[in-house]
This record gives sequence, structure tokens and C-alpha cells, in this order.
Amino acid sequence: MTLAAADTQDVPQIDFDRFARLALCHRPTPIEPMVRLSESLGGPNLLIKRDDCTGLATGGNKTRKLEFLVADALTQNADMLVTQGAVQSNHVRQTAAAACRAGLKCHALLERRVPDRNDQYEQTGNVFLDKVFGATLEFRPPGLDMNAEGLAAAERLRVKGHRPYFIPGGGSNATGALGYAACAQEIMQQCASDGLSLQWLVMATGSTGTQAGLVAGFHTLGWDLPVMGISVRQPRERQIEAVLGLTKQTLAKLDGPGIGASKIFVDDRYVGAGYGQPAASTLEAISLTAQNEGILLDPVYSGKGMAGLIGLVRQGFFKPSDNVLFLHTGGACALFAYEDAILQGSD
Repeated sequence: MTLAAADTQDVPQIDFDRFARLALCHRPTPIEPMVRLSESLGGPNLLIKRDDCTGLATGGNKTRKLEFLVADALTQNADMLVTQGAVQSNHVRQTAAAACRAGLKCHALLERRVPDRNDQYEQTGNVFLDKVFGATLEFRPPGLDMNAEGLAAAERLRVKGHRPYFIPGGGSNATGALGYAACAQEIMQQCASDGLSLQWLVMATGSTGTQAGLVAGFHTLGWDLPVMGISVRQPRERQIEAVLGLTKQTLAKLDGPGIGASKIFVDDRYVGAGYGQPAASTLEAISLTAQNEGILLDPVYSGKGMAGLIGLVRQGFFKPSDNVLFLHTGGACALFAYEDAILQGSD
């Protein structure tokens, strides 16, 4: 399908009303041109989908997933959300805030996934906000099966009389991914309304729910827009396998058509030393985006995603006439936990 200027009523629709959904998100988030960054790079026309502006707890991509996940928790009469993530998890911060909005408690397990961080790393940024939202926290050493740890914690809380609802890391299951299938439809509607044709969408990919939801949504709607995931942690082949698996599960919920691995795009060249460890390219991307567009990226996800976009532009991956949309997944709260690295990188 090719989108041109059209009435948004002409855009295919997915019936999301058949799924429980709790309004948490400012929608639609704007699509804005990045004129100065495009000129600085001398590349294609770059645009940005501002999902850092979803509203809940300073915004971010997890809010769209939580609309479906928290609603599902409420239908099951839960009194508590239980989830897991890395210490500076954007997902945990937004889950804690969503619990407040829904009148639920929140308990989170935080994995010490990033090596060689000082004690302040566990006190500032997202961790500070987790506490502001009243979440109770447990820390775990690196390398554990954190979803299994979270399920075990939920069961312990159940024995104590709570009614916990477990949300996997990143909110990345088929229910959570519905949030980005809905976002795919939102992007289509915006493009149709504005007469905007896109050739690529680029984003950071980690726990897979955002990329899988977008791919499933576009595929169900019949729009063959390629979504390039810039991996923040996993090698390319492993990430493709994970994204494809969740895309298929999401398509099953949507009654969408089948899909193969050829529709999943991942670039793993911007991971650097590992998850939560900003590479030189990450720090450059944060600086270039801030100083050209006044937009803050984070050092774990969106910074690496933008580093990938910048790298692809410099490599001539896109045509000069292409319109390339970057999905901003939020996370600027984590900048405070990486102050030394970011300031050194800007010298």
C-alpha cells in the first residue's frame, strides 16, 4: 500500500475496541521534521515521532503498551502490578506511574545489568521516580532469567494475600504489543492526513514489543513500510528471531496475515560494550540531536537508535529523496544516571 494525501477515513482500520484498554497516553503524538539534523548530516529528510510525549511519568513508549496491560490487569481484579527491568528501566518507571493512575500497587525487580556503575546509579534517574510513584523495589544480580524471577515474586505476593498481575520486561508480550499495532494505525492516519509518504521507520529495539507491534500493525493494515530496529543489546540474528516470534503472536491476536523473517530488519552495530553502556556513537547522537533539534535522547535506547539512524545516513543506506521516520521511545530521565559519560562525550 502507498499512502498519499487522503481522508483519514480511507485508511484501513483495526478494531482495537475488542481489547480492554485504559486511557493513559496522549494520542496522537506529533510527527515533526528534523530540519537542522537533516541538513547537518546532508542526508534524506528525517522526521521524528514524538513518543517521548505520551504524557505518563514524562512519557515514553511503554505507556502505549500499558494501556492494554493495565486494562487486562483490571479485568482480572488485580490489586498490584509486578514487573522487572534493568536498574534504570524506563518501563518500570512508567509501570509504577500507571499503577498510580489505576489505583494499584506496584512491585518491581531491578537487575544490576550494567557493570561498573557507582552507588548513585541506583538512586537517581528512573530509580528516584520509581520511589516517587511509591513502587517497592528489589534488586537482582545480572544474568538471571528476570521474567522467571518476577513470576516467582508475584507468587510470593499472592501467598501473602495480594492479587498480582505480572507484566514481563518492557511490557513485551502480545497484549502489550497491541499498543504499537495501534501506533502503526496512528502513523498511517497522520501520513494520510498530511500527504506524507514514508520510506523507512527507524527505532531502538530491545525487549521487542515496540518493533513487533509496529510490524504487526503495518502488516495487518497492508502497508509495507520497513521498520529498522537498532539493537541495544542482542546480536542481529537473535533479535530478529525474538521480534519475529512476538510479531507472530501479535498478528494472531489481531487475526492478521502470516509473516516471515524477511520482514524483520535489525542492525546490531551500535550496541557498543553492551546494554546500558553508551558507545561513542551514542554520545554523539545525544549531542547532535540536542544541539540541532532541542530534543533529549536517552543513553540506553533512543540514543543508540539515533546513532544507528545517523550511521545509516552516513553510509548512504537511504536515498536522498527518502522520508525517514525515527520513533523516539523516550527515556531522558536516565540521562541523570549517566552525567559523567555524557558531559565527557560532549567535550
